[in-house]
Amino acid sequence: MTTPIRVLLVDDQELIRLGFRLVLEAEPDIAVVGEAADGEEAVRAVAESGPDVVLMDIRMPRTDGIAATRAIVGAHPETRVLVLTTFDLDEYAFGALDAGASGFLLKDAQRAELTSAIRAVHRGDAVLAPAVTRRLIERLHDAPAPAVAHQAPELTAALTDRENDVFLAMAEGMTNAEIAGHLYLSESTVKTHVGRVLAKIGARDRVHAVILAHRLRLVDPAAPLPTDARGEASG
Repeated sequence: MTTPIRVLLVDDQELIRLGFRLVLEAEPDIAVVGEAADGEEAVRAVAESGPDVVLMDIRMPRTDGIAATRAIVGAHPETRVLVLTTFDLDEYAFGALDAGASGFLLKDAQRAELTSAIRAVHRGDAVLAPAVTRRLIERLHDAPAPAVAHQAPELTAALTDRENDVFLAMAEGMTNAEIAGHLYLSESTVKTHVGRVLAKIGARDRVHAVILAHRLRLVDPAAPLPTDARGEASG
């Protein structure tokens, strides 16, 4: 029997935690192992229960979701954080992604969206809506060049020419299907290349690969963005 995905619920509203618990406990492959009402409690709960996935609210008293995400990812890199928020595209959610979260989901997501997102994050994929991916890329385009930009040659040295092509296409927000059409490859081959790229550059998932590519200025900030950029699962 497959071991269920262990989930920790973090939200300052008890009724919201209850609602999520009822939804998730109806799934045979998901188990809720704990709850926390703020980020400080969440950090302790992760250390105690070792969840696979944390459903993390953003705006909470004492310690918010951004600080909690950074602490959890730093101390427990095997634990994935899926951000939950009422506010579409708010700065808090972007901050959580920057802190190490592997996904972004609105609280009004449908039941199937929530459970699918948990499964995707658990297997190492990223969960990000198309509009969020595009806004993230636009924001990175507008940011000043960081001090780490000179590290680009060292970071990409291990990539083959084809893997580098795939990496740059990912950075521009292309889906696997779009990359396949652009590079004349099959989607299964693209998927394999994406996995190798993530492993070689040390990115947790596709979202963080995009962030890294833009911070290192591997993509021309003036280049046009795809019309349908989206955060597709990397696996």
